Parts: sequence; C-alpha cells; structure tokens
Amino acid sequence: MEHLATLYQAMPNGKVKCTACARYCTIPDGSAGFCSVRENVGGKLYLSVYGRAAAIQVDPVEKKPLVHYRPGSRVFGIGTVGCNWRCQYCQNFDVSQEREVWGRSLSPDEAVAWALRENCQGMTFTYNEPTIFIEYALDIINAAKKKGLFSNFVTNGYMTPESVSQLSGKLDAISIDFKGSGEPGFLRKYVLASGPEPILETLEGMAKGGVHVEITDLIVPQVGDDEDALRKLAKWVNDRLGPDTPFHLLRWHPDYKMLNFPETPVGTLEKLHAVAKEEGLQYVYVSNVWGHPLEHTYCPACGAIAVNRYGFYIRKWNLDKDNKCLECGHKIPIVGTLQKNYAPTMVTPL
Repeated sequence: MEHLATLYQAMPNGKVKCTACARYCTIPDGSAGFCSVRENVGGKLYLSVYGRAAAIQVDPVEKKPLVHYRPGSRVFGIGTVGCNWRCQYCQNFDVSQEREVWGRSLSPDEAVAWALRENCQGMTFTYNEPTIFIEYALDIINAAKKKGLFSNFVTNGYMTPESVSQLSGKLDAISIDFKGSGEPGFLRKYVLASGPEPILETLEGMAKGGVHVEITDLIVPQVGDDEDALRKLAKWVNDRLGPDTPFHLLRWHPDYKMLNFPETPVGTLEKLHAVAKEEGLQYVYVSNVWGHPLEHTYCPACGAIAVNRYGFYIRKWNLDKDNKCLECGHKIPIVGTLQKNYAPTMVTPL
C-alpha cells in the first residue's frame, strides 16, 4: 500500500528529493529512487512498501548482533523488499534486490500484536535496509513503545541527519554494519556506495541521541580484509564513541554474485581482532564462528569470562544483578539483565 513519506523535499518541475538516505535521490514524477520503494507520484513522495512485510522471523537479540543490549531477549524481525545498497554478496538478495513490491499485509498494530503473541520483548528491523522504509518502521516503533517493547535497527548506517533526527529518542538500539571496514574502494566496487562518511556521521548522531550502538564489520576475504582500514576504523570508534563500544568482526560466506570467494579464514579474523584491541577497544568479538573463544565477553579488569557464549546463545552468566564481574566487581557495560535465551523461530510463512 502506498503511504505518504515524510523525508523528502519538493523540487521544481514536479521532482522530489528524498532525504531518507545518503544518496539523496532526485526523483522525477512517475519514478522511484535507487531503493525502488520510494516513489514520486504527482510531485509527492510515497513509500510503496508501507505495511508490506516481505520477511518475518523471531530471533534472539544476539543474532542481530546485539550482545550488550537486553541479553537473551526475543525479537520480532521485519523486513520489506528493496535496498539502498547493491552488495554483491548479500545473503538476503531475494528481498533486498527485489524491484517488484510484494509482501504480507501487516499494519503497525498487527506487527506489535504478533510480536506479543510470540512472547517477544522487542521489534527489530532487518533483512533489508530499514532506512528506506523508515516511515513504516517509525509507526511500528511508536506502537511497540505503547506495549513496552524496545526497537532496534540492523542497518548499513547510510543515513542522513534528517533520518537520524527522526529516530533519535524513539529507537532504542542500533547495529551498524560496516562492510570491509568501510574502505572506500571496497564500498564503491562491491556495494555501490560513495564512502564511509555518512555511516560515521550516523554513528555519532545515534550515540549523541542516546541510542545504544554496536558495530559490526563484515570481513570479506581478499578484497575487504585490509588491516590498515580496520585499524583506522577501530581508532575512530575508540576516539569518537569510546572504548566500551561493542565491535563485532563478522565471518563472511559466499553468496549471491560472489560464490567464487572462500569463507573468511578464522586466522584473518583473529589477526584483525588483535588490531582492534591494540587500538583500545575493550569489547571485540569474532562472530559467525560458533564455539570460538572470542565469542565470549571478557572482563577488561581481570580477564575472566564475564559472559560465556555459543553462537547466539548464552551458556553462562558470570555477572551479578548490576552486571558486575563476579571475579573482581568491574561493571560490564551491558544494558538490561539476562533473560532466557530462545532458539530462532520461523513464524507463519508469507
């Protein structure tokens, strides 16, 4: 269903300028932006995927990944078709790179009611880039807050000050996923993005707006595993956001148009983990390598395992009620207390 967008500016000759993402598409009447779901109809911008969910799933919040926010929570994930990036390795390409609008009819109130039936504590916007359907997401966030549910974005962070402003004070947590450590050449070639500057601005804006921030960095072997780029990014995070910012190094696997590349070697992730730690980050994780010791949260004061993890699941919680290390009393910066871990659950197919 089409829904009038809020993030756009009218321009001469019936064109509109979309201000939702950093592309700032100028869209003639009768056309859509780069994402394919924000359309100019008669000089006004409409969101064609409002109320159209192409992907729905219930997951542990750790899968997003958020490991320092409401640990063990169950979240109701929603995505639509379309995206503002063209990642050649996208694992959700069947929805993100879709150009035709489709999806299950799902109003904001219906989405929240469904989440409550699934015993979820939060809503998560994921699978494709949520910034492109921000008006739909915001209406769900507002409905969720009335029912006591938190909300988070899983995003590439390629936003604008306008979209960050709309989300600040409403969004609770955000996982911003760099690709190839944000190295400009990698972004231009493999995702068709101009560079990392809008992502860095989004990170600072979200943090200043009181949103809980975690960072992921997808390490693509051979073309997106540059040590200098990772060092630069880790230093920026430490300097601008602080050493307690959770930082996830994600193992990449072949998908979509990059099936001829190998999985990221574990040794590469371990090497980059050491680099991020050298730059002062306290909580650096190796993700998508289940059973690896760098999945755990270690107390920076005494070195003890504060939270023992296996993939998305918490096996042992070595913190007191105030999230202080049981060995030395150092407070670990985790929002909320441990809840029961849940296995990922596929809900009713679309």
